[in-house]
Amino acid sequence: MDMQNLLHMANKIGSFFASMPDHEEALQGISGHIHSFWAPRMRSQLLAHVDTRNGEGLTPIVLEAILANRDSLKPQSELK
Repeated sequence: MDMQNLLHMANKIGSFFASMPDHEEALQGISGHIHSFWAPRMRSQLLAHVDTRNGEGLTPIVLEAILANRDSLKPQSELK
């Protein structure tokens, strides 16, 4: 999938959860949504982008959510 599209979708998710009063709950909401609704390949691409481009193009709250909950976003095949 096109990385710009993934970044746009992740940032839209982030903007929804950013309005939550509890910051930790917002971070969990962002990573939980990505884990639940994104295909493993999409999550792998996003994690690779964070690793290679330092999350360029992601809003700060989305990047924070990914970094804080990275293990929950890894596809099962990558958990070893």
